[in-house]
Amino acid sequence: MTLVATKSPVTSPPPIRRAKPRRSWKHYGWVLFFLLPSAVPLVLFTIVPMISSIWVSLHEWNLISPMRWVGFDNYVSLLTDPQTGKVFLHTLLYVAGYLPLVYAGGLGLALALNRKLPARAFLRATYFLPVVTSWVVVALVWKWLLNPAGGLVNQILGFFGLGQPGWWTDPDWALVSVILASAWKDLGFVMVILLAGLQAIPRDLHEAAIVDGASGWQRFWRVTLPLLTPSTFFVVVISLINGFQVFDQVYVMTGGGPGGASQVVVGQIYDLTFRYGRAGEASALSWLLFVVILAVTVIQIRGQRRWVHYA
Repeated sequence: MTLVATKSPVTSPPPIRRAKPRRSWKHYGWVLFFLLPSAVPLVLFTIVPMISSIWVSLHEWNLISPMRWVGFDNYVSLLTDPQTGKVFLHTLLYVAGYLPLVYAGGLGLALALNRKLPARAFLRATYFLPVVTSWVVVALVWKWLLNPAGGLVNQILGFFGLGQPGWWTDPDWALVSVILASAWKDLGFVMVILLAGLQAIPRDLHEAAIVDGASGWQRFWRVTLPLLTPSTFFVVVISLINGFQVFDQVYVMTGGGPGGASQVVVGQIYDLTFRYGRAGEASALSWLLFVVILAVTVIQIRGQRRWVHYA
């Protein structure tokens, strides 16, 4: 009788379950301690005023007398007021003129300064300088440049025998004046974002396109632009949000005039509050603007899957 040795099946040891480390109260205390410097201003100067503005929008209030409850009458009044439609239209026209101009100019600067040029760092800093300049200063400078009675721009146009618009004194040109000043100031910001996107594109792709015989335009259209779409998406979202909230340059250059031709939503909110003493309607209008910005942003975020290409 022979005995046959059989191998017992090898079983793997059960997986070791590591217990999740328990966070002590001391840990949470330190987290809270480091968050306080930014959390306290956020709560006091952003969240609390936002919640308060909802309450104010449901009242009639002139900033002096006690508030009087009116419910949603402020919203109804704004939605039926033709002036509300006008200021939203002016804001949309501003965004429609500002966004293509600032993007095209910023992209052109980014492409130029992405090359090996002498004093390239100096040029980048120079073009970015207007971004950190006060809006009041920029608006006053452009108000002087576009002065119809002897401004530098009209002098140059007159030298070449071209027409000399009234710019910020003309209802047809007031909003154009604001768009030009805004685009000039924000070119540096868009340039920096797009320049970072250009530098993130692998050089191998351009070299492969050159080997395949692609022209400069084909490389730009087929390689550069598609791989630049994440940076473009960021620029578009931020520019639209800022564009809907345009105020400083309008207030300094035109004051919403002439005849309300350049009045925008935030300018209307300011006038309702401090010029007409209708803080309730101003708060309601600010929330209508918030809803519009939120809707536009959500549409952009959902639509990015169709045209934004992440490498």
